Amino acid sequence: MLPTPVVAAVLVPFVLWRVYSRIKRLTTRQRSKMWRHRTTLVFFPLLVLVLAVLSLQTTPIALAGLGAGLPLGLVLARIATSRTKFEQVGDEYYFTPNAPIGMLVALLFLGRMAYRAYQLYEAHGQLAHHEFVTSPLTLFIFGILAGYYMTFAAGLLAWRKRTAAAPIAQ
Repeated sequence: MLPTPVVAAVLVPFVLWRVYSRIKRLTTRQRSKMWRHRTTLVFFPLLVLVLAVLSLQTTPIALAGLGAGLPLGLVLARIATSRTKFEQVGDEYYFTPNAPIGMLVALLFLGRMAYRAYQLYEAHGQLAHHEFVTSPLTLFIFGILAGYYMTFAAGLLAWRKRTAAAPIAQ
């Protein structure tokens, strides 16, 4: 097995690059891709379901954290969707998400994951992986993230449907 500093030296730059690319994506104009929105609406509900079942089996109070986070994420996504800039250029669709709300949600989740990674490091790997689903705070923050992404994706699909149904003004 590789020593912890070697693993950290390999993983930290990769994680930082992914964080940078995720935050950049939350703040810049991007092309709307139907498959991506639909994938989000399949992936996150499945992940929420899996985490709900696992937390119910281990610590039911953690399920309350997940349940409390989902509606908060929904509200944040509704606000973000109303502040998102939508545009159609020819046959292409673009949107520029509301940066402050998207960054808040992403950084909240990334901060919690960094803290959990620190806890795992401090425990020298002694924490079991199931402890992720026993923390009400972790599942609350994940619920915010999941509720946000599911609702935002649904909002993007609704916008695409409305735009495709409307005649193009010339």
